Amino acid sequence: MRTLKLTVAYDGTNYHGFQKQTNALTVQQVLEEKLSLLCGEKIVTAGSGRTDTGVHARGQVVSLTTSGSIPLENLLKACAGILPKDIVLWQAEEADEGFHARYSACWKRYCYRIVQNKHADPFLRNYVWQMREYLRLEAMQEAAQLLLGTHDFSFFRSAGSVQSSPVKTIYRAEWLPKEQGELEFSIEGNGFLYHMVRNIVWHLVEVGKGTKSIAAFKSEFAAGKRHFKVAPAPPQGLYLDYVGYIPHFLADIEKIRK
Repeated sequence: MRTLKLTVAYDGTNYHGFQKQTNALTVQQVLEEKLSLLCGEKIVTAGSGRTDTGVHARGQVVSLTTSGSIPLENLLKACAGILPKDIVLWQAEEADEGFHARYSACWKRYCYRIVQNKHADPFLRNYVWQMREYLRLEAMQEAAQLLLGTHDFSFFRSAGSVQSSPVKTIYRAEWLPKEQGELEFSIEGNGFLYHMVRNIVWHLVEVGKGTKSIAAFKSEFAAGKRHFKVAPAPPQGLYLDYVGYIPHFLADIEKIRK
């Protein structure tokens, strides 16, 4: 049996998330159907993480085992022809026996895109959070630095989270100004709770609007429990950007060497 590691990008607009569901179309369902056809056997995949309805991925990692002998290059070419245009297999690699896309992961990077513009752009509606207000970038940057390190992230957990421990380590959290009023929030950590990134973005945007002070953000985060319900930032701005399979500090060393 071979173990394969696949890197997949997808536009999540037309899917009810990544993970298979009984009565809804998902990315994982489509992948398994097409890969089963190509490999001539039933393929069961594991994803590095679930993404919700409307959330996108640039670097979702999928693992699978197969008894087939199809060369990786042929698999890539065949997937380009058989997968829908909103799902692309970017990379296929042989992996060690026992590799699991989720349980072998050491850290992940998510990005969230916001576009500030007085006039909404209909062509961006599925890919960014559009807002008419112009946000205070320096304040959001300062608040984001409070997330770094190991903390209890219960304040940013939505109802329905099944993870046992809310304690996570965040290695990087910063806002990156782009062209034409776009801001991108990039966050790297060893794990994330249900809706955690979208909840973080919502509260940082409140800081950016001036409706929440940095001191209030810090106090609420430290308290760890919300006494009010807030909808997370919209799903369409969120992207699963990268999944790392070596410890984060080693990944940083590799960047320096390159």
